[in-house]
Amino acid sequence: MGQTTHYVGVFSDITRIKEAQDQINFLAHHDALTHLPNRALFHERFNHALTHAQREKDSLALLFIDLDRFKTVNDSLGHPIGDKVLLEVSKRMNDAIRASDTLARLGGDEFVLLLEEETSAQHAAVVARKLMDMFSEPMMIGKHELVVTASIGITLYPNDGDDPDILIRHADRAMYEAKQQGRNTYRFFTKALTEGAFERLMMENDLRRAISRGELKLHHQPQVDLNNQQLLGVEALVRWLHPEQGLITPNHFIELAEEIGIIGEISTWVLHTACHQIAKWDQIGFSVPRVAVNLSVQQIDREGLVTTVSDELRKAGLLPKRLELEVTESMLMRDPDLSRSVLSELRNLGVKFSVDDFGTGYSSLAYLKLLPLDR
Repeated sequence: MGQTTHYVGVFSDITRIKEAQDQINFLAHHDALTHLPNRALFHERFNHALTHAQREKDSLALLFIDLDRFKTVNDSLGHPIGDKVLLEVSKRMNDAIRASDTLARLGGDEFVLLLEEETSAQHAAVVARKLMDMFSEPMMIGKHELVVTASIGITLYPNDGDDPDILIRHADRAMYEAKQQGRNTYRFFTKALTEGAFERLMMENDLRRAISRGELKLHHQPQVDLNNQQLLGVEALVRWLHPEQGLITPNHFIELAEEIGIIGEISTWVLHTACHQIAKWDQIGFSVPRVAVNLSVQQIDREGLVTTVSDELRKAGLLPKRLELEVTESMLMRDPDLSRSVLSELRNLGVKFSVDDFGTGYSSLAYLKLLPLDR
């Protein structure tokens, strides 16, 4: 009596549940495509590394890596090929780093590499050059042999900051500077880069409001026949009269306008203002045969250019032959078929065309002869 002679047990196999939980936990901390640490896990490791470095008075180096023109790969070959490129790039970098280093994918074609040992500026530069050499080796993706380069920004702890977000932002800024210097290179963060970024941000904000504030102005450059000194027309040149910096020429703001996507708005303003200025001169008896206006790449790429030009001519009461649109050689060769189509439609309205900066690109005279150009 009082002794156990039998017992009943109920068993349940939870292997699949545990595997599913492990999988969920992995995906929460790793990139689904490359299986590298994701942004969340990288921040955890970065914070831990900073705490250790602060306690031990050690240094850290952070490399921000961005693939050059990766969007072109996606757009031309498709996202499946782009994903395979990212996988190959991730594998190559992983093979090239030490076990103590942390490589993570932040998203898209952006990666970060945290160095926790031998983290001098000299060593960081050695690692950056090693990665660039690795990138220069062609990779076979399906039937395509590709060379994908990268731009790298480098920031150091404690020199460049003591907060993870600040250090990542500084490394990102240095990477952008590497892009500006021609890509396929690396740059260290400096205070001047931050000051330059702040100035650029202020200019970007001011430029977005320049039209509504009436700060854009047109200057007119005469075009004269040297044989008889007769006025052939004028070229409309946009200037920005900044309330604090004074008159700013296009070479200081047109590229910025293209980058932030408002060049189309500025170009439309120039077209509108130029056409109406010619009409005003007509009213006071000052005859200007034609006005030349520069076209932007974004105007040609977007639909509605023909309608916009037609509407502005109609509103100003100008004959189409009195408007000359200037295009650059590089703009024409960017998408030759599209350029030919758009220019032909505008030519049918009666608008004239001239090509500017000829000889700076690689277009052939044979192709230019097929375009509806007047001079």
